Amino acid sequence: MKIKLILCFSLLSVFSGFSQEKPQETKQSFTLQEAIDYAIENNRNAKNASRDVEAAYKQKWETIAIGLPQLNGQIDYQNNLKQQVNVIPSDFEDPDSPLVPVVFGAKQNLSASASLSQLIFDGSYIVGLQSAKVFLEISKNAKEKTDLEVRKGTINAYGNVLLSEETVAILKENRATLQKNLDETTKIFENGLEEEESVEQLKITLADIESALNRSERVREVSLQMLNMTMGLDIKHPTTLLDNLETLTARNVNLGLISDPFTVEDNIDYQIAENDKTSKELLIKLAKSDAMPSINAFFNGGYNSFGDDFTFFDKGQDYFGFAVFGVGMNIPIFSSGGRSAATQRAKIDYAKASDDLIETEQRIKLDIATAQSDYQYSIEDYSNKKESLDLAERIEAKNQTKFFEGIASSFELRQAQIQLYTAQQEFLQAMLDVITKKATLETLLNRINQ
Repeated sequence: MKIKLILCFSLLSVFSGFSQEKPQETKQSFTLQEAIDYAIENNRNAKNASRDVEAAYKQKWETIAIGLPQLNGQIDYQNNLKQQVNVIPSDFEDPDSPLVPVVFGAKQNLSASASLSQLIFDGSYIVGLQSAKVFLEISKNAKEKTDLEVRKGTINAYGNVLLSEETVAILKENRATLQKNLDETTKIFENGLEEEESVEQLKITLADIESALNRSERVREVSLQMLNMTMGLDIKHPTTLLDNLETLTARNVNLGLISDPFTVEDNIDYQIAENDKTSKELLIKLAKSDAMPSINAFFNGGYNSFGDDFTFFDKGQDYFGFAVFGVGMNIPIFSSGGRSAATQRAKIDYAKASDDLIETEQRIKLDIATAQSDYQYSIEDYSNKKESLDLAERIEAKNQTKFFEGIASSFELRQAQIQLYTAQQEFLQAMLDVITKKATLETLLNRINQ
């Protein structure tokens, strides 16, 4: 029974729950790769996944130890404070003789024994040994998947911090430019050479920029806290990022990821589904093993001592030894169809796991194709948004010149400015998309060193 409980737990355990106890390092500046390396080592989920692998090694030995010799010792001491009284005939030859009370045994007794047992054969133990290996693989799969997710989460969080920092920097530049334009336009209006509407249009645009800047600064703080938490740091840790968004984007342009062939078997979700199928197959073997006999051998030996007083450690105290050896066999004969039903149920679960593996394979192929398409589009969109930003900057500069020369209206200038601000944000987002879409594709392909 103990073997079956351990086996079922091994095959059906789900890994969850995470905590951290290790003191944090004081490092404050990270490149993206340094942040990834730090997160894989210190992220709370990753640390507990490593603990799960260690626990799986211990459980593997726990299963193996069931089939090895088991030695146990036992010491019993009894003090009959009030001994039980029995009655016997005073004359065994005379059936009518009166009964007399007697007390059997000594008032105190001490027993010391040892038992040695050895499992000779048990079908469930053989399956348990096989399951221990599968359980270890399940734990390793869970660790690998956790590391991949931590890596992707760190890249996304790092990129979001860079995006918010770039957004804040650009908005500050835009605010300074707008403030300068507003000051100049206000002076021109005060001299009667410009309409009041021009001043008002610039004030509206400046107010929008101020609002966007305040929001972006709050987003930057939250994004940094999210990165710290992903890396396993305190959310208030003063972390500094050493990479910048543009150079990081350039390093993440790799069309080889789109054209290179891939193997579905490398995907961690496929490996998990394959191990699930193997575990269900082992459950079939476990159900069948219930119909097989189990054989155990044992040896017990020890000493007993008796006395009316506690003299067990006195010299000359008598001890009486005993020993017994035996072999036991448990033979399942009839279970009213219970074992057959358990086997059939295990076969049904195995058939479901087989279909799940096929479904997982097809889904992974679709996910990879989608991720490749998204990644290729992000690269193309990055190039297009860069060109659009260059055009928007030139258009805004021309309209600003025309406005101060009296050729363009304030409305036309505002439209050019809004177009520029939109292009700036779209360009930043396009750079982030290249980084995050590549991370998603690498995770599916299990290629983390591209």
